[in-house]
Parts: sequence; C-alpha cells; structure tokens
Amino acid sequence: MDKPNVLVTGGLGFIGSWYFKLLVINGYCPVVIDKYTYAADINRIKGNDYEDEIYIGDRLYISDICDRELVESIIQKHDINIIVNFAAETHVDRAIADSLKFIHSNIRGVHVLLELARKNDLKLVQISTDEVYGSITKESFEENDRLNPGNPYSATKASAELLTLSYHKTYGLPIVITRSSNNYGPGQFPEKFIPKMIQDAKQGKTLSVYGNGENIRDWLYVKDNCDAIMRVMEHGTSGEIYNIGGCNEMTNNQVAQIISKKLNSPIVYVPDRPGHDLRYSIDCSKIQREMNWKPVTTFEKGIDETIQAAIS
Repeated sequence: MDKPNVLVTGGLGFIGSWYFKLLVINGYCPVVIDKYTYAADINRIKGNDYEDEIYIGDRLYISDICDRELVESIIQKHDINIIVNFAAETHVDRAIADSLKFIHSNIRGVHVLLELARKNDLKLVQISTDEVYGSITKESFEENDRLNPGNPYSATKASAELLTLSYHKTYGLPIVITRSSNNYGPGQFPEKFIPKMIQDAKQGKTLSVYGNGENIRDWLYVKDNCDAIMRVMEHGTSGEIYNIGGCNEMTNNQVAQIISKKLNSPIVYVPDRPGHDLRYSIDCSKIQREMNWKPVTTFEKGIDETIQAAIS
C-alpha cells in the first residue's frame, strides 16, 4: 500500500527537520513548507544521507503558512493527505519581548491550516508543548487536565490547541495533538537552554542560568520525540491528545553542571525572566499504553551526542 502524502510545515526547523528525515527513512516522500526565519536551516534536510534530495520549488517551499492560496496550491499539486504542523514561533524570551509574531504564526497560521484541511479533507497533526499546562509542584499533568499557560508563547500554543479541537468537534475534522516536553539534540538553534550553553562554552564564555537554577524540565531527545509523533500520526485516535515526555526531569542547575563539567566552563546566575514556570511534568502513560512507545535515549547518551555534534 502506498504511503500517504505528508506536508511538514516548519520542516527546516529543529524538530521538523528531524521529523522530515524520519519520514524519508520510513518510505514517505514528504513535502516541506517553511518561512525560513532565523532558526531555520535548509542544510538540515539536505545531504548525503538521503538518496532523494529535496529542492526549492520541487518539494520544498519557502513560505508563510498564513499564505492560504500558496499552501492550498501545494496541497493540491502534491495530493497531500496529512499535514504535520511544526511551524511556530517557540522562544519564550522572544514572546515576552514581542508576542505579535507568535499570534500570527501560532494562531492565525493554525487557523489557515485547519480551514485548508477541512476544505480538502485532510488529517492534521498539531505539534504542541507541555508548557500549555503551566507549572506543577507535585505529580504530573495528564492530557485532560486544565490548561494554564504562563507566558505569551504557551498561551498561543494553547489557543491553537483549542481551535484545533473545535474543528474536530464542529466539523468532524480528523486531528491529533501532541504535547512534548523540552526537546534537545544535535542541530538545535543556540537560543534554547542546552545549545546556548554549549555554544557559550565553545566560545569560552560562562554558562548563564536564570534565577537560582532550580526550575525543573523534562528533557526529551529529539529523535525519541519524532518517533512518538510518527506513531501518533499513523495510529493516533482522531480528536485525542498525547503527552510525549523524556522521563528525564532535571533542574537547570543539574543540566548546567553536566555541561560545565564536560566543557570546563563556569556557571553564573542571571536575573530570572518574568513568569518563569518552576516545573513542567507530564504523564506519558497514555501513549505508552496505546502505542507501546517510550523514550529510549538516556540523557547521558543524548547530551554526549549533542555536545559532540556541536564541537566537531
């Protein structure tokens, strides 16, 4: 049986490009749309690892997902069956400074994709984040828990989720949503916590940690995340949400100390950012139970691979 045709939005970004490569490995022939902003890199999806190269105008389109006419023409040209939406503004600090771009991409862009999916009878996989739950002191969030986003970025992602769910309930649109914990791995743009510290260490700088460094995140290796998204795309129940976590809860201090030791760079503490959630934690038993998925990459292995890729 032929594989469905998949459109990957945001496919030149960190996670989207890893997902693109996984699709290729698994026999898909994906099409990519990407706005090609500061965090995108075309080299992420080109190289000697793949027999079938991808070129601009062939299966790669440099475009804003809000350009409805162009996106629809791509859907029709390539007979798309599934949209996997990674396209988003994602950096919390940038959202605090200027949230308008986040509303444009993360809400308006999702609305465009939903309308096109409804019109063309497509399935939509909406990639979200554990940050929509907000902070939790004890235990872990489950998929049906109340959303309580704590910053403009996570608020736009929560808004996109609610809009996506409404299209399933109102129009019967086949959708699934994934909420992933903090991703890391080779090739991540150095504005996020782990790649920024590695880059600073390479440049002989100190490693900056917000506040007292006791904020807790669950670290998920990007390949494990993409493996889970693949299973959700192929086997997820329409209208459902799936938490995807790395089972690696660590304080920022613990992560910084590991990188500091490996790269011999001192740690400094800087003023905390506004609305900095203390702890994110999600219960991943649903995807483990329904799809027999669990993360396979230990943090020790993942961080070694990430550092090696950055310094080689």
